Amino acid sequence: MDESPKTAAREGSLDAPFRHPIAWRDEAYYDLAAVEKEMERQFDVCHTCRRCFNLCDSFPRLFDMIDEAPTGELDSVPKAEYAKVDEACTLCDMCFLTKCPYVPPHEFDIDIPHLILRYRAAKRRAGEKDFIRDQLGQTDRNGKLAKPVAGLANWATARKNTPLRKLLDAIAEIDAEAELPKYHSKTATDRLAVPVPPNPQGPAFGLRKAVLYATCFVDYNQPDTAVAAARVLALQGVETRLIYPECCGMPQLESGDLKDVAGRAERIAKAFEPWIADGYDVVALTASCGLMMKFEWPLMLPENHAVGRLAAATRDISEYVVDIARTEGLAPGLSPVPGGVSVHHACHARAQNMGQKSADMLRLIPDTKVDVIERCSGHGGTFGIMKATRPAALKVGKPTTKQVAQKANAELCSDCPLACKHLGQMLEAETGGAQPRQSHPIEILARAYAL
Repeated sequence: MDESPKTAAREGSLDAPFRHPIAWRDEAYYDLAAVEKEMERQFDVCHTCRRCFNLCDSFPRLFDMIDEAPTGELDSVPKAEYAKVDEACTLCDMCFLTKCPYVPPHEFDIDIPHLILRYRAAKRRAGEKDFIRDQLGQTDRNGKLAKPVAGLANWATARKNTPLRKLLDAIAEIDAEAELPKYHSKTATDRLAVPVPPNPQGPAFGLRKAVLYATCFVDYNQPDTAVAAARVLALQGVETRLIYPECCGMPQLESGDLKDVAGRAERIAKAFEPWIADGYDVVALTASCGLMMKFEWPLMLPENHAVGRLAAATRDISEYVVDIARTEGLAPGLSPVPGGVSVHHACHARAQNMGQKSADMLRLIPDTKVDVIERCSGHGGTFGIMKATRPAALKVGKPTTKQVAQKANAELCSDCPLACKHLGQMLEAETGGAQPRQSHPIEILARAYAL
């Protein structure tokens, strides 16, 4: 996915799709009337095509509104109704990447995810904000507050704690049935304060250095992922460090707070700059953060060389391990994973256009069945836990859950830890039986190495 408009718009091109820079510093970007006019233009193209009907709930909502309108066309759909399409969009990028034949360089110039992003930014500028979602998006603040009282926080937010979850449902409109992430008193940063020493016999010893970007979710909610990644890379001989300057800003991007996202991009790129200059590769531990660093930040700050260098240096953890295997080879010692693995290829991993790297990595394990499920889980950050949007998240995720159940593998993993948790909970409701073990792909590889 090229990031710059190198080719003139034309139909029938075989050129790779590209995206326009995000003009968040231009006041015209926030003109809500202009945004709605552009939505009408792009939505009308979607209406005449309808190829994207089965991706998420946004497009069925749009098409139903049009079909039920007085004229049966978009011109009789009130602009206020566009908010229903926006509500169902998780900015997964799948319509742009996998379905739409009219993305740039086509002259129709369709990019629905970035159009929805602009719509949210314009509404935010106009004063329309969601206080609860904004507070949930303060992941660093929330993680730091929960860390010293992790046990209490996890008890209070557990699904089985019915009275408190009902109270949370009533006050914050967080669905009482949604599984919420757990916190840890020892974060990934704490656990890897002393780096894992590289294996001198590892095939990449002396050839590679990597700095892991912990990400907010891994640091506060799933530190085992960072420990597994550090141990696997160290076994290959990779000199590995972990740093976590702050959250990448995906929650803020989803809410249209683009100035906040740009500030994070500048600060994080500056924090990584000396590591990159010293020859370190940058490895992201979750798909959403990798997408932000590789693609979204450079579109927001195309003139920032530090952001550009960080984007060029960043690899997903599975992508990085597969590259080591192909270039230097892997350390011996992998044992089969009994019962097989179902790999959910998350939307934000697919949007990076790097292939099914988690599945490729797990296929390096001998005598192990690996099945790929390439369909949206329906989670989408807060989309899967808020009372207003959880029904749509369950609806979108149901076909994916059925595929996981049909595979009947012992392990379930995803590049997106929240998607994995969401699918696991849906499986529990769907089957009522024993559930597959749920983890990140790198954790499965670490267990195959008995690390």
